Amino acid sequence: MKTVVVVYGAPENPVEFERHYRDVHVPLVKKMPNLVGFEASISPSTDARQWHAIALLKYANQAALDQSMASAEGVAAVEDVATFATGGCSIYTCEFESF
Repeated sequence: MKTVVVVYGAPENPVEFERHYRDVHVPLVKKMPNLVGFEASISPSTDARQWHAIALLKYANQAALDQSMASAEGVAAVEDVATFATGGCSIYTCEFESF
């Protein structure tokens, strides 16, 4: 299982970030093909934690992830990030193991 981990930094306007994320961005992400799981955690940033939100997008394999990101829906979701992620974001692609 391939997982894309998106870590959003503290935004300039947390209320607007959360409104846009829930009302605009989440619906865009949910339209992405081949997505088999999507979870997010939104939490106010503190001095001890430098992130505001973390999202996990899950795909069956690398080919499914590549197709999803190259689709019109994937491009739209990626382009939307620039419209609300004023605190920046980091994106990681991982394969998690269960122990």
